[in-house]
Amino acid sequence: MIAAASVFAGLALPQSQTMTEGAHRMEIVLERLDGSDWHAVDPALVLAQGDRVRFKFRTNFDGFLYVMNQSTSGKYEQLFPRIETGQENRVTANQQYQVPATSTAFRIAGPAGFEVVYWLVTPGRLTDAPPRFGAPPPDLTVKPPTLIPRCDDSVLRARGDCVDHAAGLKMVPRGEELPQNLAGAAESSQRDLLFMQQKETAVVASTAPLTGPVIYEFRLAHR
Repeated sequence: MIAAASVFAGLALPQSQTMTEGAHRMEIVLERLDGSDWHAVDPALVLAQGDRVRFKFRTNFDGFLYVMNQSTSGKYEQLFPRIETGQENRVTANQQYQVPATSTAFRIAGPAGFEVVYWLVTPGRLTDAPPRFGAPPPDLTVKPPTLIPRCDDSVLRARGDCVDHAAGLKMVPRGEELPQNLAGAAESSQRDLLFMQQKETAVVASTAPLTGPVIYEFRLAHR
């Protein structure tokens, strides 16, 4: 489970492009707190209990961002926007945002496995029409995942890090059972997306203009 834990935060820089103009790109960087400093880490890094993490997010188009999490214990909740993590979820082209956007971080806890963090980017704000994202669903639980992270021995020998390449940014697999308030968005989401890794930056790109919601997942591995 990743839960909000008090630390510190920030936000940043403007410019503009609509969701229906040209090729589109979304970038996510995972950061971990080390002492009093934040450092970008490999998205495939296997995290430890108690680690505090946050995300940096940037697009080259305007839209609205929603972030949900299915924990290793099976609990599903909305991470952003909400009171503890920031309620302004409009994103502007070429501006870097932080999730959470408040003086908090996400704390790693719960059974070993893969947290599934769902990222939904929409052209318009979702309000009263279903699916409703105004507050976390009330203790909605789904079947907990059973995979346990395993270290890639070649990376372990080279760098001393425990990484599992099943973690990181992924397309939502066809037929994957999703929480109800994401299922509709997944059905209409664009499927021909490119997923790339540029050092610590995970990238989702589309050569065609995006005309509707886009959903993908970031798998966080932890022991």
